[in-house]
Amino acid sequence: MQTFFRVYDKLSSKKKICVVGAGQWGLNHIRTLDELGALGGVVEIDSERIEIVQTAYPEIQTFTSVEDAIAAGFDGYTVVTSPTAHYTIGKAILEAGYPVLIEKPMALEIEHAEELVELSESKNLPLMVGHLLLFHPAIRKIKELISKGRIGQLQYLYSNRLNLGQVRTEENVLWSLAPHDLSVFEYLVDKPPIEVATHGASFITSGIHDTTITILKYPENVMGHIFVNWLHPFKEHRLVIVGSEGMITFVDSEVEKPLKLYDKTVNLKNGFPEKIDGTVKEIKYNISLPLTNELSYFLKCIDGVQPEIACGQNGLDILKTLKRASVQIES
Repeated sequence: MQTFFRVYDKLSSKKKICVVGAGQWGLNHIRTLDELGALGGVVEIDSERIEIVQTAYPEIQTFTSVEDAIAAGFDGYTVVTSPTAHYTIGKAILEAGYPVLIEKPMALEIEHAEELVELSESKNLPLMVGHLLLFHPAIRKIKELISKGRIGQLQYLYSNRLNLGQVRTEENVLWSLAPHDLSVFEYLVDKPPIEVATHGASFITSGIHDTTITILKYPENVMGHIFVNWLHPFKEHRLVIVGSEGMITFVDSEVEKPLKLYDKTVNLKNGFPEKIDGTVKEIKYNISLPLTNELSYFLKCIDGVQPEIACGQNGLDILKTLKRASVQIES
């Protein structure tokens, strides 16, 4: 895990990244890249935001157009803009011959995402998508436990991502929150779903769903469901994984962010179900910031390593699942 999450030394990193977009999440990219010694430039059209960036980071270059930033020739770019601009900006960067990390979703249309993947492959350029939870050390640890057979055969996954706010009016709760869990499910199962069924409801803004439940079927009879809701009285980010020989829980919304392994299962004995209620063990994992891990990995990919997770194909798979779910709730 330490090799995968290799954090670049601020003094030794020579790669310089340009961040396109200095909104709330863009500022997190900017701060983290600066901490890694890899911040080279920022693109932002809002004059007040660009002034904030220039004051905080006077040594970097700032731009008001993507074209000028591309012409400056940075080692890589991260796109942290409105999703409506992800495709056009990402395409321009790849066509110019530079690696890019695009925040999720990588595009709003499947054919646009396919074009980005094909473009990155034809030019042999790293293309990453900002599926942040794939870089959470607890999720990495869960993957390790599953791969080692610690819970036997994977059977069922579910995730609750609930909170009061931030309610949006330009995208529904499915597109806003569910990509996090869809990316984690695909990472843990190692395959995209073969069946998708989604139900939801809108209460605040007509046509903008505030709650959805998505049922997913994966190969080898693995099932899952994702419940997302931004009209909920308390915050809960909970992931549960059930296997034939054990179970795992991770509660990201709690301060301690506990990861637990349950030696619990149900077996058939002489044709009758028998509950095996074993021990519960808290699993320790390395504490590190997912965004730092993600951007460190992007820097590693720029050095010539094609991304194995959070890659363009992964982003395309998630977009296809979102589209399938959207058709159902919109109809």
